[in-house]
Amino acid sequence: MAETSPIEDLRQAVAASMRALGHAPGMELAYTADKPGCFGDQARVPQPARALPPEQVAEVRGWADSFALKRRFHDPKLHGADPPEAGLARDIFNALEQARFEALGAAEMAGVAKNLDRMTEMRVRTDPIVRARTAAEVPLASALQLIVRERLSGAAVPAAAANAVDLVRADIEARAGVHLDDLAATMQDQAAFAHVLRQVLNDLGLGADPDEASDETEDSDSQDEEEQPGEDSDQSEEADGGGDEQSTETRAEDSADAPEDAESREVEMDTDMVSDAEMGEDGQEGMMPWRPNLPASDLPPDFEYKAYTTKYDEVVGAADLCDDEELTRLRAYLDQQLIPLQSAVTKLANRLQRRLMAQQNRSWDFDQEEGLLDAARLVRIVTNPGHALSYKIERDTEFRDTVVTLLIDNSGSMRGRPISIAAICADILARTLERCAVKTEILGFTTRAWKGGQSREAWLQAGRPAKPGRLNDLRHIVYKQADAPWRRARKNLGLMMREGLLKENIDGEALLWAHDRLLARREDRRILMVISDGAPVDDSTLSVNSGNYLERHLRAVIRHIEQRSPVELIAIGIGHDVTRYYAKAVTIMDAEQLGGTMIDSLAGLFEADDRPTARRRR
Repeated sequence: MAETSPIEDLRQAVAASMRALGHAPGMELAYTADKPGCFGDQARVPQPARALPPEQVAEVRGWADSFALKRRFHDPKLHGADPPEAGLARDIFNALEQARFEALGAAEMAGVAKNLDRMTEMRVRTDPIVRARTAAEVPLASALQLIVRERLSGAAVPAAAANAVDLVRADIEARAGVHLDDLAATMQDQAAFAHVLRQVLNDLGLGADPDEASDETEDSDSQDEEEQPGEDSDQSEEADGGGDEQSTETRAEDSADAPEDAESREVEMDTDMVSDAEMGEDGQEGMMPWRPNLPASDLPPDFEYKAYTTKYDEVVGAADLCDDEELTRLRAYLDQQLIPLQSAVTKLANRLQRRLMAQQNRSWDFDQEEGLLDAARLVRIVTNPGHALSYKIERDTEFRDTVVTLLIDNSGSMRGRPISIAAICADILARTLERCAVKTEILGFTTRAWKGGQSREAWLQAGRPAKPGRLNDLRHIVYKQADAPWRRARKNLGLMMREGLLKENIDGEALLWAHDRLLARREDRRILMVISDGAPVDDSTLSVNSGNYLERHLRAVIRHIEQRSPVELIAIGIGHDVTRYYAKAVTIMDAEQLGGTMIDSLAGLFEADDRPTARRRR
């Protein structure tokens, strides 16, 4: 029997304890370099380092315990029966429910409590709450979850968030303290707990009083009954009587549909249960930027784009963002994602190579008066000796020296399958184009922080001057330089799998950065391919400027490149229409289509003629 590694032994042990704790024998556990999560019976926890540091082991066990307690003490149908409106109220509702079922497990088992404490400490470190300096900057859902967790289980607020929680604690307890006290008494009953939660939301001005709402509903029902005349009742009974068969069928259909609806609500709540307290800089669902498909509009002549400060921006190599051991682990994780696609990858690479090499093959000029004798035409001399001998001359097909830059959106909404597919396709292109003597550069763009960063803090300290412009710290990443061989840069692509890397995106400045790098190249032909999933989004910038501030700048940059630059620009949009921005663009709705679309688009560029009209809008 083959020996297993210590990491695999840990996974099996944690999986067994998770199934036992959750009373769920069908649950399975897997490691991930992406965000932890549990969907159905599949739980994913962070992959620890090979040395199995104790704090990372405790974090893994903490996530597994949380998923098990959710399965054991949380009823998704009950939770999703009447949730608050989407937004802050829903985030608080989900966060406090998580605090409830975790507190139940911590009260029963001291070991589980320690694991949950460690997991919470690690989760808080990447939450925006640790950067809050004023009460207005404290994420209310995160603060409430920690306060309620403290009340229910007695666990202290993690030190990294203690100062921020203290900024809002007095106000929260003054407004909702009475009902917060009632939460501990109802923690064993999910329905009663949810009722008190709605009262807490009402105290905070985020919802209606559930008691008043139920009274109004009862009054309304009784008034409706009193106002119905007897004649109408008889008529309705008559109508109902005539349609008994139909009503019975309808009720049967509704009953048959009910389990499916409940199941869909359960899946939905699995996603919703990820609260703001869990999001933080890691960019999980609650922190996903909203990507509007804004209508096209002409730029006003007086539009000016600026950055409040560029002091905190950075252009950094992928190897500088994490140590070599972690980069090796992330690359190994990316290779695991590539295994099921290996056959497709090989086909795509071979197809692109054939199409590119066909452009570089030698060709012949026939019927020349001198050169090499054309043996294929000797038959004409045999049949008709009057024909002159035919010669051919070999010539090279013009294939201009070319460099391709692949600019990849590293924003939070690319998280999961889209960023994995993008990294895999970048890997394919780099290898294939290198075989064809085409240099390739791979770049990424994101921000250093969620919702601002040091730029926003500087703006706040300066007294919040009006119209500050771009208000976040840019992070532009060089995964592979054009002159670097693929074998030296392949490990860098694993960085895209790193938890916490993907944040917000400011496309216009990233496009200018990649464009300027291309202009500095000596190659005759320069191609820039952008992979993104929609419009630029940065909450910090858009909260203090016009709603389309970043989108207008992106349009201006694209128009400049397409109309005035020698760089050829092409874009691939994932799930969002980018043809509104780029003249040469294609939109795909499934990330799995990215590889073939990218190769077809790039090969089409090489096959197109070099007329100036190639960059005109369609």
